[in-house]
Amino acid sequence: MSDPILTLRDLRKGYNHGKPNEVRVLNGVDLTVQPGEVVALVAPSGAGKSTLLHIAGLLDTPDTGTVAIRGEDMTDLGDRRRTAIRRNDVGFIYQFHHLLPEFSALENITLPQMANGVADADAKARAMQLLDTVGVAHRASHRPAELSGGEQQRVAFCRALANDPVLLLADEPTGNLDPATSDRVFDALMGLVRSTGLAAVIATHNLDLAARMDRAVRLVDGRLVAGAA
Repeated sequence: MSDPILTLRDLRKGYNHGKPNEVRVLNGVDLTVQPGEVVALVAPSGAGKSTLLHIAGLLDTPDTGTVAIRGEDMTDLGDRRRTAIRRNDVGFIYQFHHLLPEFSALENITLPQMANGVADADAKARAMQLLDTVGVAHRASHRPAELSGGEQQRVAFCRALANDPVLLLADEPTGNLDPATSDRVFDALMGLVRSTGLAAVIATHNLDLAARMDRAVRLVDGRLVAGAA
């Protein structure tokens, strides 16, 4: 078996630490995700799934416990190194697309690459390849306001994968879409994930979508348990 892309060990996180109103969100989370594996993270709103994803993606830090990406312990890294890993190795997708409104679909995908030192022509070629994979290459010159909700989210998927990450973290990526559009957009996301072989953790309320991933885990009382229900 390959070495895991993501390893979480005994993650614990609370807010208002040490105060009478302290809220414990994570109480010893353990998770390992292999290359090419898609894991569904199922939890109700407020259970801590966004906190877990933010810690896994180095946007937040746990009170205790460790996060390792490709075997490298992230615990004591400085801000510059953590930022570089987020930019190069981790892709994020949220429920709302957060595309830059003044730029076209193509530009929204080329900009992260150019910020990472990729030449303009190469960045555009990569962006068009990704847009074609999710079926919206014909909308490359359109700004977000000119795209449907499903098209916007597919562009957001492409942006998340623009720098060829090894880990994808998605927080309710189809939660803002109607059921039919959600299904089509999820298929596009899974196509991208399968074609790249990256590891993915996808938070969702939708048990039907969770069942289409490789396995599911539930966040219950701050710990992960196997199964979607």
